[in-house]
Amino acid sequence: MEGMILSDNASSSATDEKLEEHKDLELPKGTAGEEESAEKLCLSTEREELFNRLKINDRYKNKFSVADFLMFEQMEEVCSEKDLCHAFMHKLLSLDYKARYTQVKEEESAEADVKCSFDAFCKDNMEAEDSKERQSYIHPMDLQMALFHCADSFLQQYMTTKLSQCQYALPLLVPNLFTKEIECPLWTFRQIRKGWKSTNHSNVVISQSICQAETPMVAVFRLGSLSSSKSQLLCKLINQHHNTFFNRQCLGSTQKRLLMDGVVEIAWYLPSGKPSDDFTDCIAFCNLHGDAVDNERQLDILTDMASVNIVFVSSLSKNKKHTEIIEKLYNSSKPLICVVTEDNSPTLRTKGNGKYKMGMKNRNQSEVSKELKNVIKKCLTGTPCSFRLEKLAEQPGIKVDEDLEECKTAKNAAQGMMNTLSCYDLLTVKEIVLPCQGRLWHDWCKQNKELYKLQKNVEIEKSKIQQQMKKIRQQQQSSAPSDFMKSFHSKLQHLTEKGRMFFLKWLGIFLDNLLQDQLSDLQHKYHVKWNEVLFLKRKHDKSEEMKNKQKELAEISTNLQTATFGLEHILREMGQIYEAVTSSKSGEHLTEYIHQLPKVAAELMISGHPIELMDGDAGHVPLTWITSVLDEVVQKLGDPRVFVLSVLGLQSTGKSTLLNTMFGLQFAVSAGRCTKGAFMQLMRVTDDKRADLKVDYVLVIDTEGLRALEITGKATFNHDNELATFVIGVGNMTLINILGENPSEIQDIIQIAAQAFMRMKMVNLSLSCVFVHQNVGDIAAGEKNLSCKRSLQEKLDEMTLLAAKEEECDAECFSDIIAFDIQRDVSYLVPLWEGSPPMAPPNPCYSENAMELKKKIISTISNSGGKPLSHFALTVKDLWGALLNEKFVFSFKNTLEISVHRKLEEKYGKWTWDLRSAILTVENMLHNNIENGKLDKVVESEIYAEMEETNQQVLMAMNTYFEENKDKEILMQWKGKFEHNIAELLDHLIAMTTRKLVDIIEQKEALKRLEKRKMVYEDTLFQKSRELAIKLKCKAMNENELKKEFDSLWEKWVSELTENTPPIHDIDMQSEVLSILTETHESSLVHYQKTRKKFESILNIRDYREYMTKIKQEPIIVFEDVIYIDSIKGEDHNEVRKFVQAVMQEAQEIIKSLSIAKTGYSSTHMQQIAQHVKEKIQQFQSDITKYELTKMFTVDVLLFVCEQAGKTFTELHSEFRKSNDASAHLQKMKPQYYNVFKQFLGNATSTAVLGDFVCAKLKSSVEQAVYDQAAIDLAGEMRTTSPEFSGNKTNLEKHILKLLAEAEDFCNFMSYIENTREYFEGFITDTVERYITTEKYPTVLTKIKDNIDDKVKSIIHAMDSATTEVRQSNGDIQEWLKKVCDANYPKGIVSQDISDFDFLEEIIKTGLSKFSIEFNQTLSCTTHLKMEMFRQRPDVLLKKHLCNCCWEKCPFCYTVCTNTVEGHSTDHSAPLHRTNGISGISYDHFGDDTKQLGIDFCTTVVASDKAFICSTSKQTFYYKEFRKAGPGWDRWSITPDSSELIYWKWFVCRFEKSLESYYGKKFEGAGEIPSEWREYIKEQAIESLENM
Repeated sequence: MEGMILSDNASSSATDEKLEEHKDLELPKGTAGEEESAEKLCLSTEREELFNRLKINDRYKNKFSVADFLMFEQMEEVCSEKDLCHAFMHKLLSLDYKARYTQVKEEESAEADVKCSFDAFCKDNMEAEDSKERQSYIHPMDLQMALFHCADSFLQQYMTTKLSQCQYALPLLVPNLFTKEIECPLWTFRQIRKGWKSTNHSNVVISQSICQAETPMVAVFRLGSLSSSKSQLLCKLINQHHNTFFNRQCLGSTQKRLLMDGVVEIAWYLPSGKPSDDFTDCIAFCNLHGDAVDNERQLDILTDMASVNIVFVSSLSKNKKHTEIIEKLYNSSKPLICVVTEDNSPTLRTKGNGKYKMGMKNRNQSEVSKELKNVIKKCLTGTPCSFRLEKLAEQPGIKVDEDLEECKTAKNAAQGMMNTLSCYDLLTVKEIVLPCQGRLWHDWCKQNKELYKLQKNVEIEKSKIQQQMKKIRQQQQSSAPSDFMKSFHSKLQHLTEKGRMFFLKWLGIFLDNLLQDQLSDLQHKYHVKWNEVLFLKRKHDKSEEMKNKQKELAEISTNLQTATFGLEHILREMGQIYEAVTSSKSGEHLTEYIHQLPKVAAELMISGHPIELMDGDAGHVPLTWITSVLDEVVQKLGDPRVFVLSVLGLQSTGKSTLLNTMFGLQFAVSAGRCTKGAFMQLMRVTDDKRADLKVDYVLVIDTEGLRALEITGKATFNHDNELATFVIGVGNMTLINILGENPSEIQDIIQIAAQAFMRMKMVNLSLSCVFVHQNVGDIAAGEKNLSCKRSLQEKLDEMTLLAAKEEECDAECFSDIIAFDIQRDVSYLVPLWEGSPPMAPPNPCYSENAMELKKKIISTISNSGGKPLSHFALTVKDLWGALLNEKFVFSFKNTLEISVHRKLEEKYGKWTWDLRSAILTVENMLHNNIENGKLDKVVESEIYAEMEETNQQVLMAMNTYFEENKDKEILMQWKGKFEHNIAELLDHLIAMTTRKLVDIIEQKEALKRLEKRKMVYEDTLFQKSRELAIKLKCKAMNENELKKEFDSLWEKWVSELTENTPPIHDIDMQSEVLSILTETHESSLVHYQKTRKKFESILNIRDYREYMTKIKQEPIIVFEDVIYIDSIKGEDHNEVRKFVQAVMQEAQEIIKSLSIAKTGYSSTHMQQIAQHVKEKIQQFQSDITKYELTKMFTVDVLLFVCEQAGKTFTELHSEFRKSNDASAHLQKMKPQYYNVFKQFLGNATSTAVLGDFVCAKLKSSVEQAVYDQAAIDLAGEMRTTSPEFSGNKTNLEKHILKLLAEAEDFCNFMSYIENTREYFEGFITDTVERYITTEKYPTVLTKIKDNIDDKVKSIIHAMDSATTEVRQSNGDIQEWLKKVCDANYPKGIVSQDISDFDFLEEIIKTGLSKFSIEFNQTLSCTTHLKMEMFRQRPDVLLKKHLCNCCWEKCPFCYTVCTNTVEGHSTDHSAPLHRTNGISGISYDHFGDDTKQLGIDFCTTVVASDKAFICSTSKQTFYYKEFRKAGPGWDRWSITPDSSELIYWKWFVCRFEKSLESYYGKKFEGAGEIPSEWREYIKEQAIESLENM
């Protein structure tokens, strides 16, 4: 065969070499010498040509595998011979028996015109001119056998199984193409099971592995050439309507075939137990292709094992060899039927020895077939020898494929495991060898579901349940892994990859064979008992007999479930071992073992093996196991994009069969309940389709049928709804499978599907569906189809209304909940079988209909694009978590969307920081220009222009993120909102900057007016300093004497200059506040409250009862009852606290609107604040009906707000004084004029004096610019390098909670809990200050030094440019100064005779250099860093960036929303809710506030059956439906969380006494802390934060 994969010129030598290698083998007899060699050589060449035409000449050595064909593809028309193999396999795997007739599509061409005479026309050999050029068709069986020879063991088995399902004959003995060894592919038969009903065995259905079935065998062969087709007649014997054996009358048959001679095919006749059966029992027919004379070894094997031999021969006397063979058979004890094709004699039987002779000439084939059947029946009467496929392996001279070393090793390994099982009873074996998945797993599932049905003391109940679940896991750990599972895992580890596949196949085969007899018996009993129950139901019998029958039926069903043992149960056990061990640290000794388990399952899944997604027995999804397996698949394949296709339908409606037909899969199919739970299988998309479909794999999910007979009552409804919602939710597309077309018969499935789709719509999952009607007889009747579709549409709309009522949704028709087109999204399939089983082949029209459906699926995939496999894993987790809760929509948590949104928030934080950083840079630049007199007008358009580059970069980054991110389908729903947010932020930043700069310009103008006055003072001071210097120049005085003289005159000068200018005084804010408050309130009350100082902590008070009076009783509605309460609840105190916070914030906003820094403080400002507070208190009081607020409250709020406002007023007034007080301004100039005085005293030139004066002016602006830039740089660096600030708000909160836990400071904890935003801002301030002054001071110093150098260089550059420009324009010193630094100077100092600009420039450079050195020296110590010099401190910048977000609080536990976008459109959410007692909330019984602190987590109670009273409407709502409570509740997403929530449990236990003392309440009674909480330690609490 190697010659086939070599080039033409090498084939001959390779053939000779191989022949030499096998010269000791017995070659076929019958011909000899040169003719035989020539014939072999010719045959070898023809075979090589065949393989070349099929383009598989390299595949004999590198075999095809299942993976080469089990791919998601759509086969187009066969246009060339190279496509034949894939086309054949595609059809075969889809159970289209027309696969055998696959041919290359002929090109349409005109008929050949041939010129000829009438005589030529009448000749037999007339042919078209081009006929010799035409190549003959490839024989269909050559195509099949070529593929069979080039397939590996698993693909051969796959092919044989599918051929068997198509009711075709199967290769039993196959000559090796080269060595002529007889090979028996016994392995390929191992998965084939046949079922039949023998009429002579009490009408019992028999189902057996065909390898183990013992049946009579009829051997059929021919001697020489025949005029009639042996195989055709054989087909008539087995199935008159189907060509079981390919024969010369079949489509595509050619005169020459290359690969079938010597092949023995086998087929079985399977009786149905009806009188019309041709045979009463199962019979095997073996057909030897080719002349038996040339295939003596095959002939010997067949005749030796046959029950009856049938020989076809043209004549009994023409050939000596033929006569010898027939004589030998005649003399044997076995029946012989000799069919003579050229004889017309009737059927003759010899006496006694069962030998028959039949003639065929001139006889009707049907008549011959009928006679032959009768003869065979007679021959099989009595006790014919039985035939068993497995016995072939015992025949000498046969090479059996199972003798392959890897197959044999795997078989022995599997057999060894089966030996372990053989000593156990089948009803108890699973409990012993698979202990984790039985009672323990079912108990764990039951406990897990109880977590979502909590009542009364929910946290105590939850803790008890969780402890029970831990005990179950511990029991699983102690019993796992069993010796059986250890052996299973060990064998998987030590076998090769191919050996593992053999092992798993063998194990599955052995398990099926082991259990088949008992399962068949149980199934029969179940069927009988079910019919008895149905009979009693029809009679409406409710007697004791009915109950007993139902009980017996349930017992049989349990036994049936218990006895079922397959490979899926072993894999399920692997999952349970993994979940049990990973649930705690006590199983560390198994760590190495269990870490291998997901890898094993992942490899199986990648190889195309179905993996259980939902455990059908327990009705549960093992999330930990499934997540780990999918994670391993993602790691191995690189998170491929998958399209998830699921199927849903009633029991036994052909769901698995449909999937197997469409995709060539091997989901289990049989009558009754075959699939339990849900299984998923990966299908690789072909390379040429990936670009079009935009997916790498299709993930097919097969499910158990709804409305199962085994489940009755309410459990059926709940189970089916749960399964339907889950299957529909995880799929991109769901096939709704329906048996028949009568809408009244499909109402159940439609209602379930409609409700499931509605749930998906309500949680924003976009899906698609196709309704598939199976077993529809006449699908071509257009009018009938329209009628059926109309009925389906009406039924869908009707069921949608029912589902909408159940789910409380406003949908009115099916199209309201899913995009559905009745014309496009409905498919019809004809019945599966073409005739009556068990001999009926699949209907090829069924396959064609399935392929049409597949086209619809492909169209949907191309428009969908699927999703990453990791997203599928998250969807499974989210859906299952929501399904465990009764209120699916309220409890659904889209983990994927949350994760994607958080990443988007982090990106949004970067984009907004880029804008903020850029606007600060622009602001600083424009501010400096304003200060230097270069800018006197600011317009928004100019700032927009400055920001344009950054804005475009941000928009480009946004667009790239949204368009190219792997989660772009999810991101797109927020794109418009975030683009709007960015645009809005840019407008806001520009507007704020413009307003700020306009204020600065206005302030600058005011200062200019003041400067004019100041210039007079400064000029006078300059002249006086100069005069004093000239006066004292001749006197010898030391530095101290000069300083003393200057100081005495300075004070006199300043006093003289400002005697007509009133000074601006500081204000006494304490007296100011008391004066204003005593005007409208009793003086004694104001002073008393001021002395008490309780107002200082008014925001931290837990109980405001002291401020409340006239507490009223009020009715509340508890479902339908009305009761009265008279106590203030905890939430009333929270409302008061929130009010005071709001008033304080409003006061700060009023202060911002007042231009105190420009105009100075006036007492009317404080009066305005006080008046606003009083008005807000009055408004708050008017909204309260249950109590009144006392005067003390008003006074304390006024004192608190006014004192806080007073601090701000004082700071702003101080700024005003510094800028506007003439005396203060002159005093600030004193060092500068003392320096001028000394310079004149030292005979300095005017240029030198001016240079020093200019340098002094520049120093302050340089220093300010350096600090301004440093603030931006430091904030940006901390955003990058500090873990606290490098993420979003959730990340910042995680770091805060971690530090709080490490410090264990209760006061800090309470500050965080009660004033979260203030704590965040304080944390940012402290962290930044620590960063700047201690941790990163060298970095800070470097940045400031770099900024100084940059600023000095820019000034020097400006001076150089100014000097050049002034010289070129013949300008003067005034022009030079204006270009360098536009500032006002005393007239005396700017002498017009100054023209030496180089000298002036040198003086300034020297001064700036000296300043730079001195400035750097002052920064050697952190205490010299002037924090007040930051015009906007780094912490302020970070607070603006990180704290301008959402601060809404959870209505139950007061945890703040972690969304980083202020005013976000999505629901509020928080990853870590806390127990309500932390916020002081106590247990209440319909409003009766007690002294028992609460311990409930809101994420727990929303899964319970408890209720609460809404504080606004006073109505009662179930926690599960909390969003119905209205504003404050309806925007929050709080989903059930069954995790341990360790952090806050540790906090409650650690600070139990502190919390009790703080709130004056106890953790007792209903609020007693569960003992399990006390086991948590700080390290566990901190570690749990990583899950935020």
